[in-house]
Amino acid sequence: MQNKVEICGVNTSKLPVLKNEETMRLLRLSKQGDQKAREQLISGNLRLVLSVIQRFSNRGENVDDLFQVGCIGLIKAIDNFNTDLDVKFSTYGVPMIIGEIRRYLRDNSAVRVSRSMRDTAYKVLQAKERFTAERQRDPTLDEIARSLGIRREEVVFALDAITDPVSLYEPVYSDGGDAMCVMDQVRDRKNTDEFWLEQIALREAIAKLSERERRILDLRFFRGKTQMEVSAEVGISQAQVSRLEKNAIKQIKKEL
Repeated sequence: MQNKVEICGVNTSKLPVLKNEETMRLLRLSKQGDQKAREQLISGNLRLVLSVIQRFSNRGENVDDLFQVGCIGLIKAIDNFNTDLDVKFSTYGVPMIIGEIRRYLRDNSAVRVSRSMRDTAYKVLQAKERFTAERQRDPTLDEIARSLGIRREEVVFALDAITDPVSLYEPVYSDGGDAMCVMDQVRDRKNTDEFWLEQIALREAIAKLSERERRILDLRFFRGKTQMEVSAEVGISQAQVSRLEKNAIKQIKKEL
């Protein structure tokens, strides 16, 4: 993002830089409704936005999008800044820009997470940062839970909720040839091609049975009833149920 890099059509190398005194003067004029002063403030602090979005460069987000969102945070900071306080504008503006970008990332995540879960997650992250700063080591899940007064499971669920999803096509290894993706390391032992073919063949085989045979198999193997219970429901003897059941199973095996 240095030299002649362009973001949203803006040549970052030509962005102006305002001194603190000039910034405060323009802020006072902007508070009085001077739109030109407001525009100067925005263009004069775009480098501040650039410095902030560098912190989020590893999120895989489009830089142009982050820049635009950061500009929204900058505008909010300009409109809400109190010139009566003895505070540099950047001290107030940076947290506003960061907050706007974090809100964007949170609300536009590929996986929708409830606001209460997101709030818990960020409380967990803050507690973790405080603990690490104080004790110079990462806290355990139990220590975080105790500090926040919540259950350990809530900490786990909250952290999982804000973890960035990984594409199945994300490359994880390459030796110079074809890259190995996440998909290559994930195996579904149930929903395989062979499983689906067997299911189709089984449905076709069952469809060839008589209606009575299908009903007996349904009662016996899907509803878990005994042959005596099936005989009472179907209205035939137990011996007949046993014979029809065996014939139906034999016919299915033959079809398969």
